[in-house]
Amino acid sequence: MNSHINLKNIMPEQLKHTDLDRVDVHCSPPDFEPQRQYYFMAKCRQYVKEESERVGHILTASVITFGCQMNARDSEKLSGILEAVGYELTECEEADFVIYNTCTVRDNANQRVYGRLGHLNSLKKRNPHMRIALCGCMTQEPSVIEKLRRSYRFVDLIFGTHNIFKFAELLCDMFEAEGMTVDIWEDTTQIVEDLPVERKYPFRSGINIMFGCNNFCSYCIVPYVRGRERSREPGEILREIRELVSDGVVEVMLLGQNVNSYGKNLKNPMSFAQLLKEVEKIEGLKRIRFMTSHPKDLSDELIQVMKESEKICRHLHLPLQSGSTRILKAMNRKYTKEQYLELVEKIRREIPDMAITTDIIVGFPGETPEDVEETIDVVRRVRYDNAFTFIYSRRTGTPAAAMGNQVPEDVVKEGFDRLLKVVQDTARERVAELSGQIHRALAEEVNGQDPAYLTGRLSNNTIVHFKGDKSLIGKILPVYLKECHGFYYIGEISQENTEKAGV
Repeated sequence: MNSHINLKNIMPEQLKHTDLDRVDVHCSPPDFEPQRQYYFMAKCRQYVKEESERVGHILTASVITFGCQMNARDSEKLSGILEAVGYELTECEEADFVIYNTCTVRDNANQRVYGRLGHLNSLKKRNPHMRIALCGCMTQEPSVIEKLRRSYRFVDLIFGTHNIFKFAELLCDMFEAEGMTVDIWEDTTQIVEDLPVERKYPFRSGINIMFGCNNFCSYCIVPYVRGRERSREPGEILREIRELVSDGVVEVMLLGQNVNSYGKNLKNPMSFAQLLKEVEKIEGLKRIRFMTSHPKDLSDELIQVMKESEKICRHLHLPLQSGSTRILKAMNRKYTKEQYLELVEKIRREIPDMAITTDIIVGFPGETPEDVEETIDVVRRVRYDNAFTFIYSRRTGTPAAAMGNQVPEDVVKEGFDRLLKVVQDTARERVAELSGQIHRALAEEVNGQDPAYLTGRLSNNTIVHFKGDKSLIGKILPVYLKECHGFYYIGEISQENTEKAGV
């Protein structure tokens, strides 16, 4: 008979290899993390096994993600824990347990979740053992919690962004409680990693390097739902990346609400550029990406590190939000139109092949057609490789929501359409400049439209489809860019370059 495991004696980095069936769950749980969560995972395995036997099949679980890369990474953690406790993962919303990991950047994201919850309610009426959970940014809003308590009593578990690491413990609470379990933290200084992760792609992964945001842009609810900036220790980040590389990862995406301000609150401060230098040294890692950069914090040191790097991808996401200095001030963005353009000019001068993408908001309170023209002027001058354009969404609790000069819907729509046309035209021109060249592409998946093709991504984030066997997925290949189709390419593997590279 196997002896019981005492989690209190196991180091965090060793926990992922622990046999959860041997953990003694009859003793009191550890009072420190992440050992405490592995205790509850072991306990959850028993609940899941018992319920699987009761319903006559292995319980299934589905994690549905709304929002940004941070949410996608959180969902991988949720999926990893669900798999560890015995659930079989599926993408189907008719699963035994469905989790919505929500976004609240725009109001329509909230409305979409409410609509989907109504659909889940009808499924739950047909399957009484079904459970539903809600987490993420949306649940950090007090008004949302009130609405869920009042009108969505069929939801079993609700938790937020600050205590996502407690998921296993909350699962136990859900199994043991009757009715709705709600656990929302207003803020935290805690960072808990070394938990199971189920990655969507075996060859690439997101890495949280920091959490929260201190910028308080007047339109943005993120600082209120994600909390203040908290940076992870560089040693922990580097250890995690090394483990991922040993597991077959060739590309990492360093994630934070504003990666450029990484390290400021560490006991031994370290700049983001310095962290990148250390990540670059990791053997076996081929590509480094990061998201997102705030223009006010992008340093000359960072530009130099990107310029000299052989691994940092030639893609920089640099949110503009508006090209009007007057509106930028009202947005509390802390830079002017001229400063933004100077920064882009410096980046393009130092790294000519750098692809730049951006975010733009149309319809911010007080914005005039002349302000929109200022934004269009920036788009024409920068010539973004892609731009994500959004209509301003009024978020309760932000300073902008209280501004009286909200822009009429028809004026917003007219400005948005004008901007979008220029964005699309200039982006197509930028992407088309690569025609006839050979670039290295990471083969990511079998093409959804034609299984004879693979879909890959260039260093500059451009998508290319090319014929190839699925055995090439996860490999970085030289691809000849044959036909430009607006924002993507049809290409073919360059045999000569492939042979030279030994692929």
